[in-house]
Amino acid sequence: MLKEDFLTYQAKTTPHPLGIAVAKAKGVYITDTQGKKYLDFVSGVSACSLGHCHPKVTRAIRKQSRKYLHVMVYGEFAQAPAVSLCKELIELLPDNQESVYLTNSGTEAIEGALKLAKRATGRSELIGAYQSYHGSTQGALSLLGSEHQKAAYRPLLPDTRFIHFNSEEDLNTITTKTAAVLLETIQGGAGFILPKNDYLKKVKDRCEAVGALLILDEIQPGFGRTGKFFGFEHYKIKPDIVVMGKGMGGGLPVGAFTASRKLMQLLEEHPKLGHITTFGGNPLIAAACLATLREIRDGYLMEQISSKEALIRKELKHPSIREIRGTGLMLAPIFEDPEIANQVVLKSIEKGLMLFWLLWEKKAIRLTPPLTITEKEIKKGCAILNSVLDDVCRC
Repeated sequence: MLKEDFLTYQAKTTPHPLGIAVAKAKGVYITDTQGKKYLDFVSGVSACSLGHCHPKVTRAIRKQSRKYLHVMVYGEFAQAPAVSLCKELIELLPDNQESVYLTNSGTEAIEGALKLAKRATGRSELIGAYQSYHGSTQGALSLLGSEHQKAAYRPLLPDTRFIHFNSEEDLNTITTKTAAVLLETIQGGAGFILPKNDYLKKVKDRCEAVGALLILDEIQPGFGRTGKFFGFEHYKIKPDIVVMGKGMGGGLPVGAFTASRKLMQLLEEHPKLGHITTFGGNPLIAAACLATLREIRDGYLMEQISSKEALIRKELKHPSIREIRGTGLMLAPIFEDPEIANQVVLKSIEKGLMLFWLLWEKKAIRLTPPLTITEKEIKKGCAILNSVLDDVCRC
């Protein structure tokens, strides 16, 4: 009944959703209404960093729910969960990041970051990367790097241009007309493409030379997924604006963008209310974020990311896998044929392993398990995946 009502009444994003009827989720497992358990190698598309219903997150939610929920729009009242979250986030960021604007989602944070860059520079040109994904709202969609995905919604923002990720030749596209360059630290939908040869540093140097701002989208790699709290820490750069979301909420909807205090104060005047959100900084969600941040920051999880990545790479040695892209627990096995990837996802789910696709790279599958996954669970999941690959490639 639940699945039928879902298909009848709830708007969907594709004609053929998976339609799994969820009864509960705990740790690294999702259980459907028929009692079938799925080992989750997706984490709500990198959103459930600590797995499902982590006790410290649910405890923080319960505790805050007994005090107060929404009391006033963002930016007017001082509310302890949001203030503490902002303070502790800033302590984890480079010294040029001094202020946090909390939003309801990553894509809303992208919108705020783009507005801030235009306000700060007085310029209108925005540069994104081909095969990028930053969200589906109008500004984020304008900087999305797939024309097929956005053609039906034009006209979008004017003065947008695109460069190829990791292409040094394209850096001359960034000029004194450019307000900001928006890049994913690691390109997600494109197949977990890592920056190479100091690419991000070279982009930042070019931005500084022409007076443009560098915005880094940390919505997927942020909050420990790569073994550093933020992915850009691997590349020793200081972006002008950092955008985050997904994994910061412990499974609840949230986003944020950070910048210097001088930059962020531009949203306060001329005009006042330069960026407004009703539920950004919601105390219940901020409490969940704070619990998530502290568990990742203070626990052992980030120390184990590299060994967990190594174990996955060791266990997945199937001849059908051309390569495994990505880093940490943000990995994408690549196959020869998109249909292999498609069948692997569907047949793995049948066997109790939750996998998913990537947006643009159709030859890839997504491996983004909770950071809390154990070695035993990794081996179990990889064994299922290897078995599925044997079946799919035998056919």
